[in-house]
Amino acid sequence: MPIKTQLRAINSIKDIPAKYLGTSIEKLFEYQNFSEDFRKYENPELIVVMCMDNRKQLRIPNKFSYIIRTPGARILGFEFALSFPIAMADIKHVAVIAHTNCGMVNLVDKKNQVVNGLVKTAGWTHAEADNHFHSCAPLYSIENETTFVYEESLRLKVKYPNINFVPMLYKVEDHRLYLIEE
Repeated sequence: MPIKTQLRAINSIKDIPAKYLGTSIEKLFEYQNFSEDFRKYENPELIVVMCMDNRKQLRIPNKFSYIIRTPGARILGFEFALSFPIAMADIKHVAVIAHTNCGMVNLVDKKNQVVNGLVKTAGWTHAEADNHFHSCAPLYSIENETTFVYEESLRLKVKYPNINFVPMLYKVEDHRLYLIEE
């Protein structure tokens, strides 16, 4: 049975759960949702895993966070991108951010568009583009943004038990971050 998730709007400091107060997660919400003035950072305090989509841009200061962008915020197979900054910069919090209207949702429904686009733009043959789509689409297709990123956060927590993975949703409609909770 799929996990049921819900969004928690973060409209003020009172909306941030106590376990995140005083952490880089609180700062992320302050910068993105409350437009707080930037502080200077010499060392990163956070890792952000988010989709490669061009409609999202976080409002954060330089040097505050590592940013890992992948299709649909799927990090499976790319965990070393997390391991390195965790080990080298002593990072304790990771924001795993999905977004509304993600192109990876029901990716198989977009097969013709992707294949035709690769033929036209990349110069591939139809067979090459079709084979590429069939080999890659199952790795990146997701059914639901919020459920996927919540489950991905749980999976990563098992792999990195001392790290806090915080699932969030970026709404492209209002450019705000929301917590995803069960």
